[in-house]
Amino acid sequence: MFRKLSVLIGLTETEIKILLFLITTFLVGFCYKTFFLQDENNSVNIFDYSKEDSLFFAVEDEPEQTDSEKQEDKPIDYKQEVLDFKANNFSGSNGKETPAEKSINLNSAKLEELILLPGIGKKTAERIIELRNKRGKLKSLKELLEIKGIGESKFQNITKYLYIE
Repeated sequence: MFRKLSVLIGLTETEIKILLFLITTFLVGFCYKTFFLQDENNSVNIFDYSKEDSLFFAVEDEPEQTDSEKQEDKPIDYKQEVLDFKANNFSGSNGKETPAEKSINLNSAKLEELILLPGIGKKTAERIIELRNKRGKLKSLKELLEIKGIGESKFQNITKYLYIE
């Protein structure tokens, strides 16, 4: 019986059995609700929202300033704002101004100059000075890779600002 039905409908025998089970369950539940729970579900809940409506309309009557009314009614020069936006330095240096290229002599730089380098904080700058004092003058920029806190990527970022004399 299920084989003929599965060929006719295009479903497998298992799918037909599951479909029949679901239909039977639905019909049993519908009959139970209709005939046995008839008296309990006939009551209709009526809600009175007049109190909430009065609160809603009271708030609605108050004039509210829109964002455009809160701002001053001055003309905005959009071209200038775009230019101002482009002028900002968004290189991720946390507000530090970056030095010019090849402007810091690694063998004579002070702590304040080293801190201007991107990614170099006070501790790392102190380590650079400590290494320089320990060895005397540095002979190569590659010696910075020995300092804790300076990896290959940070080294690549700061070498364009440094030179050795």
